Amino acid sequence: MKFANVELTGALATEFKTIVAMTGIYCHAHHQRDSGQELCDECQAFTAFAKFRLFKCPYGQEKPTCKQCPTHCYRKDMKEMARTIMVYSGPRMLLKHPYLAIRHLLHDRKAPPPLPSKKRREISIP
Repeated sequence: MKFANVELTGALATEFKTIVAMTGIYCHAHHQRDSGQELCDECQAFTAFAKFRLFKCPYGQEKPTCKQCPTHCYRKDMKEMARTIMVYSGPRMLLKHPYLAIRHLLHDRKAPPPLPSKKRREISIP
């Protein structure tokens, strides 16, 4: 997968663990997978895409939750898949992954930080 070769650290790594856990809950319920099996191809592609988007997030370690974020960085199809996964998995996270669920709920209450300014190239006119 072209998105899988990035490394996340800090809060972004924890955010990615939450996405993987939610995707696992969804995939095992909807794609006939046992809890010991890995994700289906579609769900693996989604988590790889999510990892890449987290890596490219302009907010960096100060990234708000997707629901609070003013910058929507997912493609339309992936955004819809993320919403579907989160709606299904959200309530179930408290039972299966309580630490990640509570952390996400607390993080969701924070206001999003201002968008970092982009570095622009200086153009010199002769």
